[in-house]
Amino acid sequence: MNETIGHEEYRQFTKPAELHKAINMLRGIVAGISSSGDVSQSEIEELANWCLLHTALKDRHPFSEIIPVIEKAISDNSIDDEERQNILWLCNNFADNSSYYNIVTSSIQFLHGLIHGIMADSEISDAEIQSLTSWIDTNDYLQGTYPFDELNSLLHTILEDGEVSEDERNTLLAFCSNIIDFRDSVNLNEPDFEELRKKYSVSGVCAYCPDISFNGKLFCFTGESYRATRAEMKAEVEALGGAMRPSVTTKTDYLVVGNAGNPCWAYACYGRKIEDAMNIRKDGGKVQIINETDFWDAVWDEQANSK
Repeated sequence: MNETIGHEEYRQFTKPAELHKAINMLRGIVAGISSSGDVSQSEIEELANWCLLHTALKDRHPFSEIIPVIEKAISDNSIDDEERQNILWLCNNFADNSSYYNIVTSSIQFLHGLIHGIMADSEISDAEIQSLTSWIDTNDYLQGTYPFDELNSLLHTILEDGEVSEDERNTLLAFCSNIIDFRDSVNLNEPDFEELRKKYSVSGVCAYCPDISFNGKLFCFTGESYRATRAEMKAEVEALGGAMRPSVTTKTDYLVVGNAGNPCWAYACYGRKIEDAMNIRKDGGKVQIINETDFWDAVWDEQANSK
């Protein structure tokens, strides 16, 4: 990581929205590195790197208050609970008084920082998985956003049997490696995750217990259905006030993934349309990827409620 910030980068950081984003990321990083209980040297180095990235703003509020507190806290290569709480208090005080982002945007930025902090030592422990799951469960108002839906599904699938296998841990690690910005890390390098991604990455992840409505909504279908033809599914959607199209666009609300020949990973899915939907989601689009089983449950619920 470069120790100096160029002119264009400095201008970017001085924008109010970017200041707010930086603070939300820090809040997440601090929460992430504390989630395992013990803070490692590599995690301390990530905090030090955050300070380094924002050195040019050290004389500007709120960095003038936050950076000295972080530097003092990690001067002994550790950080205790009181020091962590002091940093979070300063961050929250700034974030709560800012109007540049709504709560959804701020929370997603926090989530990115949380994942960065958790992955600071290139591992995800059971305690960190539980901590991330607790945060996801507490912030279910983020349903429909990327990467909330994907993490929600992966985490609940992983914890379904009460154990975390090596393959499940690596799948989660590979997915999280696609979320963090390696340019902001001093220890994490993208090439180190390439082999893991090749072996464990999934193209897309179906939403866990999605909230599905039909009236005025646009659907698309991919894969093979276990109970109906495309024409029959289209008729069901239209009868409930929705519409179905053959391809995924930025206007698509739901991409339904056929459940015939269901893969061993219940919520993982692959294919061109899924890749298109994931790219739209990463760009902030509204499309949700849903499993066919959830689609039919929603159809039957809607039909029952209309009687």
